[in-house]
Amino acid sequence: MSDINAVIFGASGLDLTEAERAFYREANPWGFILFARNISADAEQIKRLVADLRDSVGRNAPVLIDQEGGRVQRIREPLCPRYPSGRDLGDIWRQDPAKGVRAAWLMSRLHAFDLLKLGVNVDCLPVLDVPIEGASDVIGNRAYGKNPEIVTQMGRAAADGLKAGGMLPVMKHMPGHGRAFADSHHDLPVVDTSLEELRAHDFPPFKAMANEVMGMSAHVVLTAVDPDNPATTSRKVIEEIIRGEFGFDGLLLSDDSSMNALKGTLGERARAIASNGVDVVLHCNGAMPEMLDVIAQVKPLAGKTKERADRAEAAFAAPDDSNEADLRAEFAALLPTA
Repeated sequence: MSDINAVIFGASGLDLTEAERAFYREANPWGFILFARNISADAEQIKRLVADLRDSVGRNAPVLIDQEGGRVQRIREPLCPRYPSGRDLGDIWRQDPAKGVRAAWLMSRLHAFDLLKLGVNVDCLPVLDVPIEGASDVIGNRAYGKNPEIVTQMGRAAADGLKAGGMLPVMKHMPGHGRAFADSHHDLPVVDTSLEELRAHDFPPFKAMANEVMGMSAHVVLTAVDPDNPATTSRKVIEEIIRGEFGFDGLLLSDDSSMNALKGTLGERARAIASNGVDVVLHCNGAMPEMLDVIAQVKPLAGKTKERADRAEAAFAAPDDSNEADLRAEFAALLPTA
């Protein structure tokens, strides 16, 4: 098998095809990500798929998911309850900050109970974006609030809850997606805000949580830093803002390379991502022709990227001894205050 490559791939369906098994064995991605198309109401199906993904690369590769709550929740009933959105949790904070922080921790700890039993060990949470009025709903109620202090407190609690449950968080979307007026799944958002305002409003949660081991980039142009490239492919944004100003030395993943905010073929996108400072290229949709283009452009884990990946994997810890039923009851009791 080849060296581990700095890429995360999705899969096409509920079970691996033989072509996917062979491709992953040769491509040897650092990790995998699950989406709704990979998930049925059968827990055994999910566990089998996760085990097969890991078996294809012959190691305990990280398996990621977007399990935020609200409208971004890949695994739902009957396998786990429908959880509230980030804004719903922020509403608790706005009535009682201590209860809001506790609710954010509890929901993440419950995510860990749900996910770890299925073999999923990385949750792409917390959302640290701080929206402004009128911005695209791509973030919307996924955010805890429009105040960076609320977002920082809630985001830190959410990350801590995942880690207490034996999982790892991924902060997103660095250096901030909250004032984008376009949905980066479809178009490239361009933000013309001054650096001073970004420092006051958008950057603080990421800077405050710069010691986390993983983060995800934003497909957003910040004209005050680099008017020509979205953060995901901007060496200037990554080196000067994310690595420099924030002090983040964790593993930086791209947002999905198949999103239409990025231009060019999938291979061209992967090359631009990999050559400008992002550590790991994320490709989510499981389309084999695209994955073949991506793998031709990514690099094996080496140097600082390998150090960061190793540090992330070393950060996994055993879950605490929390009682699941007790935490679910406590969480349910907090929700009516929202």
